Amino acid sequence: MRIILHEMTAVALLALAAVPGVGQDKGKGKAPAQPMSFFITSVSKGKGANYGGLAGADQHCQMLAEAAGAGNRTWHAYLSTQAANGQPAVNARDRIGSGPWYNATGALIGNNLAELHGDTLELARVGNSLTKLRALNEKGGTVKGLGDQPNEHDILTGSQPDGRAFTDSMDHTCSNWTSEAADGSAQLGHFDRNGSLSWNSAHASRGCGQQNLVTTGGAGYLYCFAVGPR
Repeated sequence: MRIILHEMTAVALLALAAVPGVGQDKGKGKAPAQPMSFFITSVSKGKGANYGGLAGADQHCQMLAEAAGAGNRTWHAYLSTQAANGQPAVNARDRIGSGPWYNATGALIGNNLAELHGDTLELARVGNSLTKLRALNEKGGTVKGLGDQPNEHDILTGSQPDGRAFTDSMDHTCSNWTSEAADGSAQLGHFDRNGSLSWNSAHASRGCGQQNLVTTGGAGYLYCFAVGPR
């Protein structure tokens, strides 16, 4: 009887092994995960909105990407600057490539610029995939949002909802990301979209210093996008 049972078990196992997907590596045949092309910085420079201009902000994104093993790509901070000292304005949306963009786990953030910014009524209704669960830092960790302690959902952008620079005379960029004074202001987005649906243009900061940003509801973090190979 034991011999018969053993033989029946062996036959059953062989039959299962012949079924596609059973006993095989489930990862085989799947498309490889997309490389990270978007993240929120896990740390700021600690100088409020003063990143030394766009070049310094880009360098900060690049440094964090390299530490996370993604330094083979060129990274830019999602920041706009305003026209000043004879220099034209720079739009954040013009600095981040054309997409698509993926977070540290390979989840899609947005397919293109139009989808990311909701350029049409339909795209604005659907929205991009930036949420608290997907807006990860370069290490794949979540960022503290509304309801967490401390709340750090304010992200520096200096941008209007369409990703373009402001054109009025007010300071929306803390002197184009060179000021950490208690006065001045920078436009902020909410990565978790709590308190505002705008990921890139929710409200202004209460000053440009580090403590000003903290009391407003942030930490001086940036959105970083990969724009191409380095």
